[in-house]
Amino acid sequence: MGDRIGIIAGSGEFPYLALEEAQKRGYTCVVAGIEHEADIGLKDKADEFDWIKGGDILKLVSFFKRNRIQKVLLAGKVDYRRIFHKDKLKKPVRSLLNKTKEKRPAAIIGAIINYMNGEGIEVIDPTSFLAPYLCREGIMTEAELSPEIREDVDFGLKIARKIADLDIGQTVVVKNEAVVAVEGVEGTDEAIRRGGELAGEGVVVAKVGRSSQDIRVDLPGVGLSTIITLVEARGKALCIEAGKVLFLQQEDAISLANENKILVMAKNISHIK
Repeated sequence: MGDRIGIIAGSGEFPYLALEEAQKRGYTCVVAGIEHEADIGLKDKADEFDWIKGGDILKLVSFFKRNRIQKVLLAGKVDYRRIFHKDKLKKPVRSLLNKTKEKRPAAIIGAIINYMNGEGIEVIDPTSFLAPYLCREGIMTEAELSPEIREDVDFGLKIARKIADLDIGQTVVVKNEAVVAVEGVEGTDEAIRRGGELAGEGVVVAKVGRSSQDIRVDLPGVGLSTIITLVEARGKALCIEAGKVLFLQQEDAISLANENKILVMAKNISHIK
C-alpha cells in the first residue's frame, strides 16, 4: 500500500499543509486530530482519521499501531495551558508529568516523544514538508524599513532570542526599544494584542526560533491571524527569523499588511549580539 505516515493534528493551517504535501508525495496519511484543537475538515481529507482527547496517549499509540504507522509528525498548535489542570488529564500523561522535572511545554512534549519512541513510533522532523513556508531574508511588503523600525527590529530580535532560549516564549512586542509584551503560554496573537493595549499605536513584533531547537517539538509560525491581530493592535512591523519561523497563508497575510502599511520582513539574526 506504499509509504504510510501519521500526523498528530492541532489547530491552524499547518496540519492541512503537511497533509497535502505528504499526499502529493504518495503517502497514506493517518491523522489523529486533537479534540478542541484540530479542524473537523481534516477528517474528510485524511486517509484514516480519529479524534484523540488531549493527553490520551494510550489511544493515540493504539490508533497509530492499528494503522501500521511507524513515523509521525506533529502539526499545529496545542493549548499547553491544560498542563496546569492535571486532574483533567488521562492517567498515563499525569504519570509522565509527574516524572518530568520541568513542566515547560517543550520538555513535556519531549517526554511524550520518548514514550512514543519506546512504543516503536518515531516522531520525525516536519520541515521537509513545509520548506516553502520558511522565508529567506528580506522585506516581503511595500512598507519601507525606516531607521526607527530597524532599531526596534534589531532590539526585538535580540530580546526574542534570549527569551526563546530560556523557553519562555518566542515572540516579543517592542516600541521605542522597550519591551512591552512577552509571549508566554497564551501564544503569539494574545501577546501582540496585549502589547497593543499597553503601548498603543506603532508596536513592532519580533518572532524567532531557539538557538538549539528540537523542530520536531515546536516549529514556530506566523500567518494571516498574526497580521489581523497586528492590524487590530495598530502595529507597524513584524519581523521573523529567516529560515526558522514558518510563514503560512503568505499571500493573504502580505496583502492585508500592504493594505494597512505594515512592514513584514525576515532576517537572519546570527550576527545580532
